[in-house]
Amino acid sequence: MTNANLARRLGALAAALVLLAGAARCASTGPKLPTAGSIDADKFLFERGSEALTNKKWLEAREYFRRLVDTYPQSQYRADAKLGLGDSYIGQNTIESNILAVNEFREFLTYFPLSTRADYAQYRIGLAHFRGMLSPQRDQTATREALVQLDLFLTRYPASSLRPEVEKLRRQARDRLSGSEFEVGRLYYRLKWCPGAVERFKGVLVQDPDYTGRDGVYFYLGGCLERMQRPAEALPYYDRLVTEFPKSEFADETKKKIALLKR
Repeated sequence: MTNANLARRLGALAAALVLLAGAARCASTGPKLPTAGSIDADKFLFERGSEALTNKKWLEAREYFRRLVDTYPQSQYRADAKLGLGDSYIGQNTIESNILAVNEFREFLTYFPLSTRADYAQYRIGLAHFRGMLSPQRDQTATREALVQLDLFLTRYPASSLRPEVEKLRRQARDRLSGSEFEVGRLYYRLKWCPGAVERFKGVLVQDPDYTGRDGVYFYLGGCLERMQRPAEALPYYDRLVTEFPKSEFADETKKKIALLKR
C-alpha cells in the first residue's frame, strides 16, 4: 500500500470516528427512551414529555408524546399525551405551530369526545385561532374563526371552569372585529362620506352593544349626524358618551358639543 493510499484511509477513518463521536454526543443529550419491553414504558414517556413541556422544551416534549401516542394505543396516558402534543405546538406560538396545534386538538375531540378534558381541547382550539388574529386594519378571517370556536366552547361546555378565560378571549376577539368596522367608519368620516360612516357605526352598536370602544363610536357617529344637519339625533349619542365613559379622551370635547347643541 502506498503512503498516499494509507494517508487517505487514515483520513477516512478519522472522519468516521468524528461522526461516531458526534452521534454519541447527540444520543447522550437527546430524549431518553425507555428500555424496549419495559412494563411502564408509556408512563415513562408521559412523565418525561410532561417534564419537557413544563420546561418549555417543545420539540423534546413532542417526541416523547408522539412516541407514546403512536406506540401505545391502549395506554391510559394516551389521551393526555395527545393534548400534550397540541400544547407543545401552541407553546411555540408561531403561525405554523398554532395551525398544527388546532389539528392535534381536533383529533383529540374526534378520538376522545367524552373525555373530561374535551373542554380544554376546545378552549385551546379557540386560543390557537385567537393568536392568529391580525390588527383591526387587516383581514379579520382569523378573528371570525376564533369567535366561532370560542362560541362553540360556550355552547358545549357552559359549566366548565375554563369559561371565564374563554369569555375574556371572546371579548377581546369581538373587540377586534368591532374595531375593524369602527376603523372603516372612521375612514369614511375623514373622507366626509357620512352616510357610509353612519351605517358602519350603527352596525357596530347593534351587532356588539358591549364593544369597549363605544365612546369613539358615539363621538364620530354624533359628528356625522351633525354634519348631516341632524343634531337632534346626534345629541343622545353624545349624552351616552359622557355618561358611560366619563374619562374618555372624547369626553371634554363632547361636553362642549352638548352645550352648543342644547342652546
